[in-house]
Amino acid sequence: MLAKDRGGFVDEFGLRSEAQYAASAQMRRVIDEIGLEMVRFAFVDQHGLLRGKTIARSAVAAAMRSGLTAPSSLLLKDTSGKSVFPVFAPDAGLGVRQLSGAGDVVLVPDPTTFRVLPWAARTGWILCDLRFPDGSDVAFSTRDLLRRQLSELERTGYRMTVGAELEFHVFRPVAGVPGAGPRMEPTSPGSQLLHEEGLDTFDDLVQALYRGLTALDLPLRSIELEFGPSQLEITMEAADAAETADAVVLCRSAVRQIARRLGYEATFMSRPQGAESASTGWHLHQSLTSAESGQPVFAAPDGLSPVARGYLEGLLTHARGAAAFSTPTVNGYKRYQPYSLAPDRVAWGVDNKGAMVRAVIGGAGTRLENRTGEPAANPYLYIASQLVSGLDGMRRGLALREPVANPYESDAPRLPRSLGEAVEALEHDPVFADALGADTVAWYAAIKRREFERYLLHVSDWEQREYLGMF
Repeated sequence: MLAKDRGGFVDEFGLRSEAQYAASAQMRRVIDEIGLEMVRFAFVDQHGLLRGKTIARSAVAAAMRSGLTAPSSLLLKDTSGKSVFPVFAPDAGLGVRQLSGAGDVVLVPDPTTFRVLPWAARTGWILCDLRFPDGSDVAFSTRDLLRRQLSELERTGYRMTVGAELEFHVFRPVAGVPGAGPRMEPTSPGSQLLHEEGLDTFDDLVQALYRGLTALDLPLRSIELEFGPSQLEITMEAADAAETADAVVLCRSAVRQIARRLGYEATFMSRPQGAESASTGWHLHQSLTSAESGQPVFAAPDGLSPVARGYLEGLLTHARGAAAFSTPTVNGYKRYQPYSLAPDRVAWGVDNKGAMVRAVIGGAGTRLENRTGEPAANPYLYIASQLVSGLDGMRRGLALREPVANPYESDAPRLPRSLGEAVEALEHDPVFADALGADTVAWYAAIKRREFERYLLHVSDWEQREYLGMF
């Protein structure tokens, strides 16, 4: 490998594989051949949002060797950008000395993730991992959290395959009342699922999304018109779990940026105002294969294999605690409603789209579809929560409960009705602290509890309408 691809922080702490060195050299050739002028170096925060810096071409080589620094306090904020922890106190109140004083973390670029952005002129993009300046792991790096769980799974003899269905809304911003920001107009009337001509009404966006997502080498499978007003869905081919998580992060960012350039506003918020008739979800398809042979292990002649049955019962047993990861926003819990194609209780069914987990049974394609997730979920934490839950079910050989025929009328336990309830369930389920670390669960729970408390203090439009003239 050429010397210019080696050295600095990355080599000092042995943070790059030979495959990554090869990808780094290829990245450098692409930058030269295409004439890229900037590269966006980004990492994924606790909320699943991309944060980072745009680096000029002249500084890219140094950034590849030594990484880039960013304030560690970015890992300690809620969705409003407010710090939840005392960032200038020793260890930020979390027992992690490197977090004191809002000290830096190092963004370590992963060259295998490099892309040329088709919508931004002469601009590249690369996903980064996080390390502290002493080379040690950052416990709250969600990409690393998932990889550690995948390594644990492989030690048991399995690998995970994940397919993603991401629903989202697309609006047209129009001028609103001065000082109140733009209003959002619908782009489709809704109630006409998969209507071809309905999708054609914003074919400019469909074409742009297809070009952009395929140019990024994302495993795009379909672009579909969903049931709700202004609602679309993107599905991606099933792939390795870590690769799918990376793909979801890039896909969501790409959709928003491409839509904005065409005058649309795309959102992965589950239930925006104006979309009351249908919320958006993230249906996460998951299955396991043998790490040795690569063969799928969920199928059996009579339906689900013992491995699949234990895994599925693990998903159900820990569903209430996992909801804090699958549905991490206040808004997402407004989706858990009966007869809505979203689940409202902990149950499974055979090819039943009202159940929390839909078992799709059919030979090598046998898989489990968890329908609790909202499309805003951090993909690393969402997938990791499934692994933690499923592995516990497999290890303990949990007996699978009976499937339900009518999930909205069963006596199954309810899913959490709010983010606050979900956080409490997470804290009371020790399997997540055992697998992810007690400090990690405490960190995440504190951030989400602060988010929920801010919500409780907000005076809503409903309260204003309900009470102002009455009392």
